[in-house]
Amino acid sequence: MRNNASVSFASGQLLFARDTTLMAQSFDENNLGLTGEPFPIAQQLGVDPAAGRAIFSVSDNGILALQSGISRGNAQLIWFDRNGKQISGIGESSFYGQPRLSNDNQKMATSIFDPQLGSSDIWIYELARNVPTRFTFDPAFDGNPLWSADGKQIVFTSSRKGARDIYQKASDGSGGEEILFESAENKVTTSLSPDARFLAFTNIDTKANTKQDIWILPLFGERKAYAFLQTPFDEFDAQFSPDGRWLAYVSDESGTTQVYIAPFPGPGGKWQVSKSGGTEPRWRADGKELYFVAPDSKLTAVGVSTHDAAVEIGNAQALFETRIWTSPGTHYDVTRDGKRFLIDVAGEGSSVPIMLMVNWTAELKR
Repeated sequence: MRNNASVSFASGQLLFARDTTLMAQSFDENNLGLTGEPFPIAQQLGVDPAAGRAIFSVSDNGILALQSGISRGNAQLIWFDRNGKQISGIGESSFYGQPRLSNDNQKMATSIFDPQLGSSDIWIYELARNVPTRFTFDPAFDGNPLWSADGKQIVFTSSRKGARDIYQKASDGSGGEEILFESAENKVTTSLSPDARFLAFTNIDTKANTKQDIWILPLFGERKAYAFLQTPFDEFDAQFSPDGRWLAYVSDESGTTQVYIAPFPGPGGKWQVSKSGGTEPRWRADGKELYFVAPDSKLTAVGVSTHDAAVEIGNAQALFETRIWTSPGTHYDVTRDGKRFLIDVAGEGSSVPIMLMVNWTAELKR
């Protein structure tokens, strides 16, 4: 799992993943150092394809919980119309993530997870021919691709230096990869402004583990990133409106995840879009409709009218049930006219039971 592996400490042992093997190694708390040699505890450890993390948890009383194998069946990228009718599929079954359409709807970029390596790379599909081309080749985690408005650049994240930093590369694969922003925190690229001057990303506090804030990276001048929304709550998945004047985003400030709209660059108020929960907001190209995924996995459409410094929210309309798999991340995209949706659909038989090892420390004494 390389730099994305989970690490836990219990019973004097540091537990970590090495490829698909769960390892344990003695840790001296007084000297804050590892001692002895690492010892394998379990083989074929499951991995969360979206997060690139090993799936295990350990308690101080000697109970180890883990999943063996992949936590879901292979997914399929499938086109649906607004009524939920399946139109066609893209590519073969695989472990897809973060599908993103180019502005002309001719190409699609997505991450594909390799369960053997415990990492992912970005691939680009020419949709008319259904032909994939590998875009990144580093053994680290590469994901969260975003197209520039003209389709000539792709911005993405990679963990090749440790934390997930932000990179840019020509979409035709020519030239090298330019690092746009690096820091100690993990970052998830979520949206590029239509004029390509600003990048919205989710900044994840690695010390707090789950703390998420919305940051903006100017793609001009000194490229000094700044916090757009930073509160005691989690805010994430910010999406620029087609005119660049608004950001739709997700926040759990109400106690559950809801979709909101706020003016960009601000200041100003905010407007709540979803009423009973929602994630993954996406705009129609004319800015008059916003989509999100409701807690029951139904893709939902809401009319939006923006004028001056105010937003009017229409009634929500449930379009269809998506069958999106439940791991965090981005699972769909929409064509510019809002008539077709490309969705990462969960495969059948994706459930893998949790295994409990009650006395796993006994393995260390053999």
